[in-house]
Amino acid sequence: MYEGPIQDLIDELGRLPGIGPRSAQRIAFYILSADAEDVSRLSETLARVKRMARFCEVCFNVSAEERCRICADPRRDRTAICVVEESKDVGAVERTREFRGLYHVLGGAISPIDGIGPGDLRIRELCLRLADGTVSEVIIATDPNLEGEATATYLSRLLLDLGVQVSRLASGLPVGGDLEYADEVTLGRAFEGRRTIQPNRPVAAAEDPVAQPAAATGEG
Repeated sequence: MYEGPIQDLIDELGRLPGIGPRSAQRIAFYILSADAEDVSRLSETLARVKRMARFCEVCFNVSAEERCRICADPRRDRTAICVVEESKDVGAVERTREFRGLYHVLGGAISPIDGIGPGDLRIRELCLRLADGTVSEVIIATDPNLEGEATATYLSRLLLDLGVQVSRLASGLPVGGDLEYADEVTLGRAFEGRRTIQPNRPVAAAEDPVAQPAAATGEG
């Protein structure tokens, strides 16, 4: 549609995940109108990422050094490992501030349709990390989709034979979501993870939403 380098830039941006033709076009024209200094800084940052970024030698998270800051932190709990699919998932778990152990990035999930099997993931490296007996629990935090479930099932069967405790992140209906829009996997996991409600005190009449209308009208 456009000539020369502009169309080349749009085409390259359109190859990025999550960037459609319209978004690629908007980004390309934004870059075209940006200051030369800003564009140069972006270009240098991209080149530096490819030149300097690497994967942690222990957990395979993205790192600037041989070991990522999490694996190098002596304050982390060495007895627990959270297994995730991609490095971006590490950031998601860290933002919760609920987990203080270590991580292991598989590099994907089992997907026969895409030709990805257990041998294509970093499962062997995970087993090697468990060999010295330091780790007592492995938390499987793969995505709650078909590929993630298949990966979690495979890992569970494999790791239980190694004598470690294996747990799976709870999943189910999102807060504020509608039941009718939930897919079968999500709804099924919600049923599996249901909890019994234990009342700890009687509900006062003033707090009872059923009793309130009757009290207001003087009925009863």
